[in-house]
Amino acid sequence: MAVAPAITVLFWLSTATLMIGLARRARLWRAGQRAPVEWAGLLAVPKRYFVDLHHVVAREPYIANTHVAVAGGAVAAILLVALNYGLAIYSPILDVAIVLAALVMVAGVFFVWQRRRHPPKRLSRGAWDRLPYTLALFAVGLLVVIATPAQYLSAAIASVALFFLLAGSAELVLGIGFGAPMKHAVAGLLHLAFHPRPERFSGVRSTALKPLELEKMELGVDAPADFRWNQLLSFDACVQCGKCEQSCPAFAAGQPLNPKKLIQDLVCGLSGTSDANYAGRPYPGIAIGAHSGALDNPIVPQLIEPATLWSCTTCRACVEECPMLIEHVDAIVGMRRSLNLTRGEIPGTAPEILANLRETDTQGGYPKPARYNWSIDLDVPQAVPGKPFDVLLYAGEGAFDMRYQRTLRALVRILKAAKVDFAVLGGEERDTGDTARRLGDEATFQRLAKENISTFATLKFSRIVTADPHVLHSLRNEYPALGGHYVVVHHTALIAELMEQGRLSTATLTNGKPLTYHDPCYLGRYNGEFEAPRAVLRKLGATLREMERSGPRARCCGGGGGAPLTDIAGIQRIPDMRMADVREAGAEIVAVACPQCTAMLEGVAGSHAEVLDIAELVASALEVPA
Repeated sequence: MAVAPAITVLFWLSTATLMIGLARRARLWRAGQRAPVEWAGLLAVPKRYFVDLHHVVAREPYIANTHVAVAGGAVAAILLVALNYGLAIYSPILDVAIVLAALVMVAGVFFVWQRRRHPPKRLSRGAWDRLPYTLALFAVGLLVVIATPAQYLSAAIASVALFFLLAGSAELVLGIGFGAPMKHAVAGLLHLAFHPRPERFSGVRSTALKPLELEKMELGVDAPADFRWNQLLSFDACVQCGKCEQSCPAFAAGQPLNPKKLIQDLVCGLSGTSDANYAGRPYPGIAIGAHSGALDNPIVPQLIEPATLWSCTTCRACVEECPMLIEHVDAIVGMRRSLNLTRGEIPGTAPEILANLRETDTQGGYPKPARYNWSIDLDVPQAVPGKPFDVLLYAGEGAFDMRYQRTLRALVRILKAAKVDFAVLGGEERDTGDTARRLGDEATFQRLAKENISTFATLKFSRIVTADPHVLHSLRNEYPALGGHYVVVHHTALIAELMEQGRLSTATLTNGKPLTYHDPCYLGRYNGEFEAPRAVLRKLGATLREMERSGPRARCCGGGGGAPLTDIAGIQRIPDMRMADVREAGAEIVAVACPQCTAMLEGVAGSHAEVLDIAELVASALEVPA
């Protein structure tokens, strides 16, 4: 039997099938909204794959090594087959290289099979369970038809091996067109090339939401076709590994959100199918098989229930863990924008808060000057237009809360002790619009942002300091798109700087209680600030006990994204889970650096660790009169 020509025919048949499937899938992606096409991204794919993507995958060494063997072996084998048999060279030397690549692939497939024998609950099953077998057929078929000497390769053996090769090739080439698991291989590479946030690959922590063009009636995502085309592409890149699911605080709390299921639902909307074939864990409390979608059909509630979208705390834990670098939070906020701006459908107390923001520029409906009532006895300087000063202290909405006022008073003591030239806005300060934006009210966010930018333009200062990471994120990362460019630092970063410069004289903390630090999502994952708070605590001589989930993988407190306002029920509360992490670390004090974290963790019922902002700890150790 002439095996070599048969492989050539099979290669070109597979290539044609792949191209037809890719064209079919590309038509679906192109149904999305316009987005810039950076063709240079195709040249950047190797770096983005081997560096950026594998940087995430490598957090789990077993699957990282397995993926290198399977994907590396498969890609090498396919490229060599394309060269040797696609071009009909039929070189024995290239055959040896193909055999070596296939052997590497077989080794990797064995470990995939081992993992699939007793898979973690987060992995989807169904069609994904057949992958070890179909990939093994491809690799073994190659080995048999190429490595077996001609005199031993009977027609029967060759036919069986070619059937194996055909079956394995079908898994690879039909997946892209028909939505089978291996579609991620092609969609994933194209996603890396045309990623919605290409700046991620340049070392930039890209976390800012992009503004809507409201004057052009851009009002968020109502149907799958309202997503940008490269977002639709990104949904097809999902490998259903469930790392997002495992890290999601809402899912752990039993709220009706599973980031993996959400992405797969959006794939159903893209494909015009139902979720009946989804083989992973469902949204808590919502059965599989009752929802379906189409490109131009409304997503909510036909495909996704509104409670699923409002459960998200926007903590970005899912994005941090995703090995395919999918942007779940962008998708969720996009859909929230439509619910808010076109339907006005927002649960809980969120509508009241948004109404207050529109009417008073504060979430609680307070007079703006009341924001600084806590500072009356502290002789805090107020900014005056035209008079230069160094640091603008921006208090944020936490200033209306009596508990957080303790933090602000401590921060003022620190600034005065270090002789920092600072001032506050006083009655001119308004909400930054962060909560409005996370809740989908882009119009209110943009109005507040533009008015704040106008206020800042009348002042002469060097930088802004805030104790609220949500304020920090808005001013530093999201105001630039509207023309506001500022140097914005978190209070822990400024305190660390002052300590390093020797401008703060502090005593060592004397109570000796073991302490842990809770990373705020909007300070850590959103802004990459993990070290400054810990540097301050070390300077204080604190006995720091890190929680298992800390740093980039810290568990959310549950206070972000407007989640406390929408108040979607679960089986437990997210801050209760975080306080359990504190107890597991054996800490009696949990240091915080965010007003929402303070409120959420102090709201835990029963006895728990004392919650203290880092500014409070520093102020208590100042070697100056109170």
